[in-house]
Amino acid sequence: MTAFFIVRAAVQLLLPTADEPVILVNKAVHELVVYEDGEQMFQAPAAIGKTDELTPEGLFQVKVKAVDPYYRKTNIPGGVPENPLGSRWIGFDAEGTDGRIYGIHGTNQPESIGTSASAGCIRLQNVDVEALYAMVEKDTDVWIVDQPDVSMEDLYEHWLKKKWQQFLN
Repeated sequence: MTAFFIVRAAVQLLLPTADEPVILVNKAVHELVVYEDGEQMFQAPAAIGKTDELTPEGLFQVKVKAVDPYYRKTNIPGGVPENPLGSRWIGFDAEGTDGRIYGIHGTNQPESIGTSASAGCIRLQNVDVEALYAMVEKDTDVWIVDQPDVSMEDLYEHWLKKKWQQFLN
């Protein structure tokens, strides 16, 4: 009986599971959700790139997390009202980057949420990005799609299937 539990524990360590959080972004509906253990744990409206090409689509991983991020583009320190990145930065590795170019962040332009307004990042209200920041760790999957007729639940199921396919290949 002990051998069964040891083998079962080893198999569980190797198989992809639904107990890790995943961030899903659907550009078509300007929405971000987090699923964990098959349950939707978080939902927020989001701003995306001004054009379709600006916000990359695909499966990425969180690489950088920062509180009161510094805005390098125009040399604005973190934590000041003029900083367009808001209160948190969750950077992911889109297009071969290191998590410092593309990210999910807060904003000093809350009226932009729910629109196509960014230079490519995903913007959330500061209160929402702070909640998200507390939920996810480095290496959390970020899956960005542009699918107007697909529910977030269906996207989650599709992500889980992708994880299994990666494991089996």
